[in-house]
Amino acid sequence: MAIPDYQTIMLPLLEFAGDEKEHSLREAVDVLADKFGLTSDERKELLPSGRQTVFDNRVSWARTYLKKAGLLVSPRRGYFSISHRGLEVLKEKPQRIDVLFLIQVPGASQLSRRMGQ
Repeated sequence: MAIPDYQTIMLPLLEFAGDEKEHSLREAVDVLADKFGLTSDERKELLPSGRQTVFDNRVSWARTYLKKAGLLVSPRRGYFSISHRGLEVLKEKPQRIDVLFLIQVPGASQLSRRMGQ
């Protein structure tokens, strides 16, 4: 399997946080890499800068967008947890979460402005 794009990672990341506990980004990366069945080489593949793995970067971007939409919160540096709004979204059982979905989330106006909407 190819490394998924950040939008494909959004729903599994939100589901992972659905246990309502605090999680580190590292923990999320490891769990999601297993979930997507990434090979050892895919887990190690670096961005052109050589400073970060592709998958770490994509999980980080997925977390950023989910935070901007108010579905995740950062209780402390390097950690995230699901918000009340995020739990409500999970109850709706979406098939996919992507940028277009996030723009439609009530209260996600900060994200809409950043996307030029």
